[in-house]
Amino acid sequence: MKPGLPKLIATDLDGTLVRSDDTVSAYTHEVLDRVRAAGIRIVAATGRGPRLTSLTRNDIRVADFLVLAQGGWVLDLADSRYLRQARLPGKALGEALGALESVAGPLSVMFEALEHDDSPLWGDYDPTWRYPVTVESRTRAECLDGEVIKAFARSFELDVDALLDAAHRVIPPDLATVTQAGLDYVEICPSGVDKGTGLSVVSEAVGVDPADVLVFGDMPNDLPMFAWAGWRRVAVANAHPALLAVADDVTLTNDEDGVAVYLDRLLSR
Repeated sequence: MKPGLPKLIATDLDGTLVRSDDTVSAYTHEVLDRVRAAGIRIVAATGRGPRLTSLTRNDIRVADFLVLAQGGWVLDLADSRYLRQARLPGKALGEALGALESVAGPLSVMFEALEHDDSPLWGDYDPTWRYPVTVESRTRAECLDGEVIKAFARSFELDVDALLDAAHRVIPPDLATVTQAGLDYVEICPSGVDKGTGLSVVSEAVGVDPADVLVFGDMPNDLPMFAWAGWRRVAVANAHPALLAVADDVTLTNDEDGVAVYLDRLLSR
């Protein structure tokens, strides 16, 4: 490995590595191949749940690990095994939703409970959902009967940042973790789950110190990863103001292949 390079690179996908048309450029794939050839491990750190594993592997083909579901599920691709599989008890999720609705009013909620490829979400189909999805109609009580991977909640009144602020006020972190990833919803995940704790599972598995990790992101769900990593924290130019405020560097937008451009320069230093 060349001196002066990180030992591990973790990147968010949607809005960061993946372009607005949901594709990853040939240039980005080629740069990532060179990063991997330089002996640097690559990790995808995404809000996507395990039901989107095939899609995720296709978007970042050279990844060694996938940190999925906002950090709750960690897949070691070399061994095809999960190092972490976190679920949120229905009782805790019900309490979190009740607390949030007490201050934000009624919420539209979809639940992610199943991990196999292309699993449906449960609940009420939300017309603002921008990705292809199958939603199996179930009552909230049915959805809360067991454990889930996470839930997506949208307010009819508040924008997503205001809803996230409200959630942080009324949902204690020991009950559930709440974040937002750039859609119209807050995501309610198990307590202790975020991209930082997900990456710490990877770093312990491979013996890499957080000080040697470079991260890329665009949204508030990337803040824990930015707080955890120490080599460099890079936001794409289209990032949320909260992330731009804590970034060490800002690269080009996702549509301009900002992550690949940054890594290309890094490798050619």
